[in-house]
Amino acid sequence: MHIIQPPQMEEISDCPYLPGRRKRYESFLADRLDAGELARLLAEGWRKFGLYYFRPACPECRLCIPLRVPVADFSPSRSQRRLLRRNAGLRIASGRLKPSQRIYEIYREHSRRRFDQESDPEEFLFSFYLQSCPGLQLEIRRGEEMIAFGLLDQGSDCLSSVYFAFDPRHAECGLGNFGALQEIELARSLGLAWYYLGYYVPGSPRMAYKDHFRPREYWDWEGRRWRRAEGPPEEAAENPDVTGRPRPIPARLRRPD
Repeated sequence: MHIIQPPQMEEISDCPYLPGRRKRYESFLADRLDAGELARLLAEGWRKFGLYYFRPACPECRLCIPLRVPVADFSPSRSQRRLLRRNAGLRIASGRLKPSQRIYEIYREHSRRRFDQESDPEEFLFSFYLQSCPGLQLEIRRGEEMIAFGLLDQGSDCLSSVYFAFDPRHAECGLGNFGALQEIELARSLGLAWYYLGYYVPGSPRMAYKDHFRPREYWDWEGRRWRRAEGPPEEAAENPDVTGRPRPIPARLRRPD
C-alpha cells in the first residue's frame, strides 16, 4: 500500500440522509493496495472510491452499519428465487474494470432519477475507474442492451460492492436486488468467503433492500468486531451509524500536493 495522504478527520457537516444528524468521515488517500490489504480494511468498516478510503466517525450516532454476507451460508429467500426466475432471460457477464459510454449513461440517469443529482464524466472516472486495488465489473444485459452494471473491489477473501446502477427504464426487473444476488454468486464462483454490501442505513428507503440478504453479519462499532444478525441489524447493534449513498471523492482531496 502506498499512502498518498495520511488519515485525517474531515469537517463535520449536515447529514443528507437523516434530518437533524451531523456527519463526519475519517479518510485517507492510497493506491497500490494488494488483495490482502484491501480485505483487512473492509473487515474494519472502511469503504472506498478510487483512491479515497473512508469510514464514518460521526459525533452523534453510529448508524452507518457495514454489512457482509457469508457466501457459503447464503441461500436466496422465496421472493429472491422468484426474482431470479423472472429475470432468467437476462445475460450476466463479469470481467476487468472497463469504462464505456453506455455505463456512464446508466450512471447519469440513475443518479438523476434516484438521487436527484447531476454527474460529471471526470468525477465518475476518478471515483470508480482510478484503480487503487483489485477490481471487477459485472454487466447485466437484456438482449444486446446493457441495462445495469456493478463495480466491485476484490479482496483476498471477499468481493465488495462499490456501486451498482441500472437503467431506470428497466426498474420493473428489480435490478438492485437482482444485481446483488448475481454479485454474491460471483463471489461464490471465485471461492470467496464474504460479500460486502456496504453501509446499511436504518430508516433510509434507499438502503432497505440490504436487509433482505440473510444470513449476514454487521460490524459492531463499539465492540470492533463482526456479529451475526438474523433480524434487522439495528435491533442487534447497540449503537448503529448512518450514511446513505456513499459519496465520490471530495473535490478538495482529488489533487494532493
